[in-house]
Amino acid sequence: MADPVTDALSAVFEIVDSVEETGFLAQIGVSIVLILFALLFTRYFVLKLAWNLVKRTEAEWDNEMLDPIFLRLYSFILLAGVELTMMWTLGRNDAIYSAVASYFSAIYIILSASIISIGIKNIVPAAMERYNTNRSVTVTGGSPLVVYSARSLAWFLGIYLAFNEIGIELFGIIASLAVFSLIIGLAVQQTLGNMINSFMLAIDQPFETGDRIEVDGVIGTVMSVGILSTKILTLNEQLVVIPNNRLVDSTITNFARGGGDGVGSRVLLNIDIGVDYDESSAHVKQVILDVALKCPHIEEDPGPRVLLRELADFSKNYRLYVWISDYTEEFIATDWILREVDDAFGREGISIPYPTAVELPKKPDPFPEGERGEKMRRFKATRQHVSRIKMLRDEAEMEEERESAREELEILQARLAEGNLKRAERDMLETDIRALEGLISRFSE
Repeated sequence: MADPVTDALSAVFEIVDSVEETGFLAQIGVSIVLILFALLFTRYFVLKLAWNLVKRTEAEWDNEMLDPIFLRLYSFILLAGVELTMMWTLGRNDAIYSAVASYFSAIYIILSASIISIGIKNIVPAAMERYNTNRSVTVTGGSPLVVYSARSLAWFLGIYLAFNEIGIELFGIIASLAVFSLIIGLAVQQTLGNMINSFMLAIDQPFETGDRIEVDGVIGTVMSVGILSTKILTLNEQLVVIPNNRLVDSTITNFARGGGDGVGSRVLLNIDIGVDYDESSAHVKQVILDVALKCPHIEEDPGPRVLLRELADFSKNYRLYVWISDYTEEFIATDWILREVDDAFGREGISIPYPTAVELPKKPDPFPEGERGEKMRRFKATRQHVSRIKMLRDEAEMEEERESAREELEILQARLAEGNLKRAERDMLETDIRALEGLISRFSE
């Protein structure tokens, strides 16, 4: 029984021999037909099969790299077809083919380096994102420099090998340009420093476009991050251009990324309020808390807290701590809380001290004379008593919450010290420990 493969090869060789006997033009025509067939087969069969395979996966990186790879594959097929045609028509030992054979090899190497570069561009960021299991607030942008370096290395090796194929020593060219490069480098030192520092910022990217940051007293929204500088739009709508060299050497406060617990947009708002020394602390704190709890801009967890911060010369100063769900609403929330506190103090008869520059013959009485004023005094005394009871209860609950957090923190720290933990579990424990430590020390400043 005849072997089908052997029969097919024999038939192909017979066709080739018959074409060779017909002459040079016939060989060129057959070569063109075969090249077109290979391109169409790749386009309508291999590419379609590849698309069916990548569509079954949930990842996006394989979809993005498929078209660029096949474009280079078409070039590879076309170039290989031309080389095989020259080998068939002229012969491997022909002077013309021998002169250009090394250039074909160099182009193959460049195409291979290009395909590897495309793979690095799409696979490395996806792999880094997949294995990053830290749930705390993180900033993106750590992969661009890694990708850029890996792609640069692939291209350098490809160009180096391609030059070797055509008999050019790349390192010799680089050495001859070293002195010239040194002169250019000294002339554009600041510019090169800004460019390098832009890549340093890309490693951990302490801010992104749209974040509100503070750099050396300049507060504003990041409009763009360039290769040489970063542009910030201040609250007064002034565009400030900061060189990247200065950013790397400065302390940056990012108001958009201070939330913790995986939330990067919320921010802690502190509002100081002063009252007269005659006022009951429990009453004042309860009134401020009631106002804060009604504010539509704050978060319920963690809830607002009011602490006595200072016994000043002419007033007792309290500080309200509230978490704002969106840092862009900081001024709106402050306006809302201060207006409502002012109204509440008026209803409750709580006095805000006058500036020391004002001379008064006697301290003004917040209550009117007569029976109405006496009713308001009794009402205030009752409210002070009720507020004192409520504040004692709230303080007991807060202390119980802090004690429970301390106990849970000790348990998690003991689990972390045991070792033999997977990376994902260790990252989760470290995140929970940081959250508990922040809860315990939130109002200890």
